[in-house]
Amino acid sequence: MSVLVFDLDGTLVSSMKDLVAALNFVLTHAGHKAVPEDKVRNMVGLGAKVLIQRGLDYNGAAWTDETVASLFDHFLDCYADNSTVHTRPFDGVVPALEALKADGWKLAVCTNKAERLTLPLLNKLEIDHYFDAVVGGDTFPSAKPNAEPLLGAISRAGGTPQGSIMIGDSRPDIDAAKNAGIPSIAVDFGYTTVPVTELGADKIISHFNELSDAIDSLG
Repeated sequence: MSVLVFDLDGTLVSSMKDLVAALNFVLTHAGHKAVPEDKVRNMVGLGAKVLIQRGLDYNGAAWTDETVASLFDHFLDCYADNSTVHTRPFDGVVPALEALKADGWKLAVCTNKAERLTLPLLNKLEIDHYFDAVVGGDTFPSAKPNAEPLLGAISRAGGTPQGSIMIGDSRPDIDAAKNAGIPSIAVDFGYTTVPVTELGADKIISHFNELSDAIDSLG
């Protein structure tokens, strides 16, 4: 059984405003400057700890694992309470998921966001029931771009790598697919530090209404 595995932030959901708000609440509470949204867009993709590290780097502030861990706990509490203030699925996501399920696909989420943030977010947005498995950045010992969480998501969804596809928006997603030996589809409306055309995805789409044709072309 093949599985379609989706990244979350910047792929399934537009979450930037809530991520920016949580990051800046934590940073300013600790005496640092807020980071502009256009800068934060280049900081996401590797989980909240890396996001916090990059926020501190933006401030020119030295940090240790201990200081990041303290801010991380604060970030988790803040974001968990406010993860869907502005966050919504991108246009076309829900119809696409419904159509894919109707076609018999197994669906999974593989994100670098922590499980305790991912599962409630999917539930609040009422899209959790579409997915046969959800893997967060802390589900396995390693996160994307390592292949382990992606392959784990496929396995937990009841599938095999053969015929499975990764859909994401940034380098960790596409590199995870390469490391897992499966094809990938990149969306061009997400959060990436480099142009999508440079990620090496097998297909690029600009809207979820293009996803079905992109999947078929990889079959």
